[in-house]
This record gives sequence, C-alpha cells and structure tokens, in this order.
Amino acid sequence: QVQLVESGGGLVQAGGSLRLSCAASGSIFSVNAMEWHRQAPGKQRELVASITSGGSTKYTDSVKGRFTISRDNAKNMMDLQMNSLKPEDTAVYYCNADILSLTATTFVNYWGKGTLVTVSS
Repeated sequence: QVQLVESGGGLVQAGGSLRLSCAASGSIFSVNAMEWHRQAPGKQRELVASITSGGSTKYTDSVKGRFTISRDNAKNMMDLQMNSLKPEDTAVYYCNADILSLTATTFVNYWGKGTLVTVSS
C-alpha cells in the first residue's frame, strides 16, 4: 500500500524558517509530479509548489523567492524549504503525488494527511 507522510511542521515566529518533508513509501514503481498544497483556516486548499520528476519547479506567486521545493527521486522524498515565513503562511500543508505502484497499471494520485505550520506575528 502506498502512502505519503509529511513531517517538519511546527510553530515559528514571523521571519523564521521551517523545512517540510514528504516521504512516499510502499510498493512504488515510479513517482511522477509531486506537489505541496496548503489549507488555511476557513480557506480553500491551494497549490503552493510543484516539481516534476525531472526537477522542473513552479510556485504560487505568494511564496516565490521565499520557498524552495526539491526532491530526491532515489528516496521518493520531497522537501519544502520555507524562509521568511509570514503569519499568512499559517496552514496545514499537504503532500500530493502521482504514483505508479508495483501492482497498478496507471498512476494514481495520493495525498498525505498534512502537517500544521503556524507562524506567529
């Protein structure tokens, strides 16, 4: 069974940094695009950053220049380095990935359960 597990969330003061990690585990044959999403209280979930298997990245405008997404294909892991954090970055951050398992014939989209990031002012 494939699963995604996030880690690294916590409480940080404005201007501080956090590094989130996402680990994909299980019977994995291949991982395609990986993404970080977030959902702030009372708001819809939004895409924060994405990275292809080849390393191409995209960011939502509000985090450009502050967040950096990266991945280790050999370990099926993805990170999000978050610098210069702002109170408006407070949210539950979710890992998302398209994964081909050893028992499947097509890629399936998976979500992690999320990790809470709280930025105090």
